[in-house]
Amino acid sequence: MPLPDPTTRHPIPGWKGTAFLKAVVDHPLIEVGDYSYYDDSRGPEHFVARCVRYHFDFIGDRLIIGKFVAIAQAAQFVMNGANHPIGGFSTFPFQMFGLGDPESLKRPGPNNRGDMVIGNDVWIGREAVIMPGVHVGDGAIIGTRAQVTKDVPDYAVVAGNPGRVVKMRFPPEIVAELLAIRWWDWEAEKIARHVAAIQGADIDALHAAV
Repeated sequence: MPLPDPTTRHPIPGWKGTAFLKAVVDHPLIEVGDYSYYDDSRGPEHFVARCVRYHFDFIGDRLIIGKFVAIAQAAQFVMNGANHPIGGFSTFPFQMFGLGDPESLKRPGPNNRGDMVIGNDVWIGREAVIMPGVHVGDGAIIGTRAQVTKDVPDYAVVAGNPGRVVKMRFPPEIVAELLAIRWWDWEAEKIARHVAAIQGADIDALHAAV
């Protein structure tokens, strides 16, 4: 059976609580890979409004989501517009209201930590919070209600507040091989043929599928 079209709005028959993000996200500063989805019983089409916070066009930071990312209800992607200046006498964001140099909001620094990048094959649990500029590696798992304040290694499991790596999913040598194979970049038909190898924990079987 082939994979569904990645632009399908509701890919699970009979259930409208899950949507492929490519079908519901239309924002110039948000990039979404094929088959990444958001699940929300209140309506996954509201992903940008409910989950991507303080994302102002005039700041210019991007949210980049890889392929095959699974995002649970009410996960929060906090962008750089949430940051306030803390190095001076006031934390009020004057530039947001047209006072001062608005270009300063685009410059890298304490108040602009750059793009947020979510790797491929990442699972983000319900109500997890990912803070500005964080990069989440391929194959990582972000636990329910974790607050992620720093970059997450490939294939790490993060939990807690503040979020911390509680374990690695696989030994370093297996992680290196998975990152070299990059099954998520295969053609959809090839992925469909080799689902058992992709879901299994047998690296030899996955190599044979290559």
